[in-house]
Amino acid sequence: MTSARDIMNANPEIISIDQTVAQAAKTMAEKGIGAAPICNSEGRLQGMLTDRDIVTKVIAAGKDPAQTKVAEVAQGTEVVTIGADDSVDEALRTMKDHKVRRLPVIDGDRVVGMISQGDLAQHLPDDKVGDLVEAISATPE
Repeated sequence: MTSARDIMNANPEIISIDQTVAQAAKTMAEKGIGAAPICNSEGRLQGMLTDRDIVTKVIAAGKDPAQTKVAEVAQGTEVVTIGADDSVDEALRTMKDHKVRRLPVIDGDRVVGMISQGDLAQHLPDDKVGDLVEAISATPE
């Protein structure tokens, strides 16, 4: 059985909950990523920050990204995760059920990786990948 740990990106970019949105956006742009897990000072997952969040919850809302903390954007957001030892099929089901394109991978209470739609596409049969794309493409991220 292939597990989430086997296909995950083991070096995800972590955004500190104390950073400003401008700092986080700069990091995301430099790393070429559209989403990153938000963790507190103890390394515990507090949320996810996406480029879409930055646009809709900060820029479009008229907030100053240099003054807005990532914590404000993360508030009230339920984070969908997958356990490091869960199967790839479970990751697929979780993405489909929750209509998400990326999953933080946790081991205990720590983020140890990220799985993207693309990671699954490389490790699953085409028909399963097609079902995933269809399930999540109808809903905005």
